[in-house]
Amino acid sequence: MKANEPKMKHYSLKREIEIDQEYDVVVAGGGPAGTAAAICAARQGCKTLLVEATGCLGGMGTSGLVSTFDPMGNGKRPLVGGLMREIIDRLDARNFLPPQVNVEKYMSAYHTWTMFSSEGLKLVLDEMAVNAGVEVRFFTKVIDADASEDTVRGVVLHNIEGYRYVPAKTFIDCTGDAVLADLCGVPCRVAGRDTPNINPATLASHHANIDWSVDLLSRDHFNQNRRLVEAIEKGHFTQPDLFLAGITPTGNTLACLNGGHIFHCDALNCRSLSDSIMLGRKIAQEYLAYYREYVPGCAEMELTATGSLLGIRESRRIVGEYELNFQDYQARRQFPDQIGVFNKFVDRHPYDSSKEEFERFEEEANYSGRIGIGECFGIPYSILVPRGWRNLWVAGRCNSSDVKMSGSIRTMPPAAMMGQAAGTAAAQSISTGQPACDLNTETLVVTLRAQGAYLPQETLSQTMTRAATKA
Repeated sequence: MKANEPKMKHYSLKREIEIDQEYDVVVAGGGPAGTAAAICAARQGCKTLLVEATGCLGGMGTSGLVSTFDPMGNGKRPLVGGLMREIIDRLDARNFLPPQVNVEKYMSAYHTWTMFSSEGLKLVLDEMAVNAGVEVRFFTKVIDADASEDTVRGVVLHNIEGYRYVPAKTFIDCTGDAVLADLCGVPCRVAGRDTPNINPATLASHHANIDWSVDLLSRDHFNQNRRLVEAIEKGHFTQPDLFLAGITPTGNTLACLNGGHIFHCDALNCRSLSDSIMLGRKIAQEYLAYYREYVPGCAEMELTATGSLLGIRESRRIVGEYELNFQDYQARRQFPDQIGVFNKFVDRHPYDSSKEEFERFEEEANYSGRIGIGECFGIPYSILVPRGWRNLWVAGRCNSSDVKMSGSIRTMPPAAMMGQAAGTAAAQSISTGQPACDLNTETLVVTLRAQGAYLPQETLSQTMTRAATKA
């Protein structure tokens, strides 16, 4: 509790609630990680429940309106296979990718973002979940956990029907904020508490009536940013933010804007979240006015929607069996138990609107040792397992990684790869009796390869990568 906050009084809540049916796998959070985890577990015969707080699957790609997948290739080949590749192919087959997207090119290209329709992604994920046999409960949150030492027995859910206790054999936390893991007592690193700063949030938005034929607009952010400083100096913006990711095309005249920062947003504080999303809506209107006035091709640009989900980059990360770190990035390290490979740069956004922070971001993003064409680093299974836990996994943003590596692997493609691995691991654990913290990772990797995952490690191991993490 902060010094200036009033001391909270307490009210004791005690009630009996209904016990729901038992599941093999309960997945908390229906973003890219949770959806992949649930589908892959269900496809292997597990009775699977997927719990999602909003009314659609996809997380930041749908509710958050971030309609671009981060780079999935290294300039020579695709790095992302498995379920994520299946999703891309389904979007393509249904014409839910913009006309300029050539799937093979975008899957293989170096640091190239793949645009898509957020509405199309909602529909595709609905269909995939239903066809796999996943039971989905929208508008539902995990609010408590029945756990002790190293095992979870059940979770308490809340939705319009009230409270339910749901027992299960295994659990996967894909909430982004490690909500379930924290309820279970898993040690976590908290941004702003265990680190001096918090990566800023962003509220993405969708726009229409853009003339993409104007030279450079759709190919280079320079034309979008070249008059940004002028607009800032004229007091055009609430805050003088020098970083503008820019708009990318999602249709013939449509675009997604990933622009504007909400600095110091604490994703674990409801007041901070509430204030932040309101500021985000104000900033979105300011960027609309900027594009109309300063950027060619945008004179008739319209704001059609802001996200219903705030783009959080950092909150809690678990302390796992291994912590993926920046030294692993520098070494392009490959792991025997890796469940995915990736090559995005370290993407820690500026922590405030100062020129110094903007320069720090640019220097870090363009670091001389940045992953190059044809290169990648591994994502080991062990960052998905809270240290010592038998039937609990995490996937997505709350994985066990240091601040810099989290900046690289917090995005949608690696989240989906982590989710696929966690769902597959849960199914393996149920069928073999192997606990999460002592799973045969050779078997897991072989299974993931059979599912289409690209896992190039030459050496496999039955035991996961382990190392002491910093306290």
